Amino acid sequence: MSQSSDPMASLADDEMLNNALARVFAPWVRELDLRLIEARAGEVTLALPVTSRHVHEGGVLCGQTMMAAADTAMVLAVMTKLGGFKPMTTVQLQTSFLRQVAGTSGTARIVARVLRMGRSLVFGEIQVLNADDELAAHATTTYALL
Repeated sequence: MSQSSDPMASLADDEMLNNALARVFAPWVRELDLRLIEARAGEVTLALPVTSRHVHEGGVLCGQTMMAAADTAMVLAVMTKLGGFKPMTTVQLQTSFLRQVAGTSGTARIVARVLRMGRSLVFGEIQVLNADDELAAHATTTYALL
C-alpha cells in the first residue's frame, strides 16, 4: 500500500486488511469471498465474485449482497485511516441501484472512499461497478466511531 504525506495517511497494509476480511466480519459476510484489489489511505477496492448464491430469480446480483459488500468495503477504508480495526457502527447506508450486475458477469468491483473523517463520525461513498466497469450502485454512508 502506498503512503502519502497526508497526516491521516494509512498505517494499515494489505496484510492487515486481508486479515480483517478473514476475521473481523460475521461468518455470512466472509462467505461473500471479497478480495482486496487495491488499498490506499482512505480508499479500498474489493472484488466481489458474482455467484449463484447471490443471484436472485431475475438472474442478477441481489441488492442485499451489494449493500453488505459496500458496508464491508467502507469499514476497511476507515481502517486505512485508523491504522487498524477499531469498533464502529454503521449509522446510515443509503444505496441507489442504477443498473444490474448480471449473474454471469464473474466479478463486481466495490470502491469505498472516506470523504470526511471526524473524531466520532466518518462520511463515505461507495461505488459498485459491474463487469463492464459501469456504475451499478452508489451508496453514501455515515459511521460512528465507538
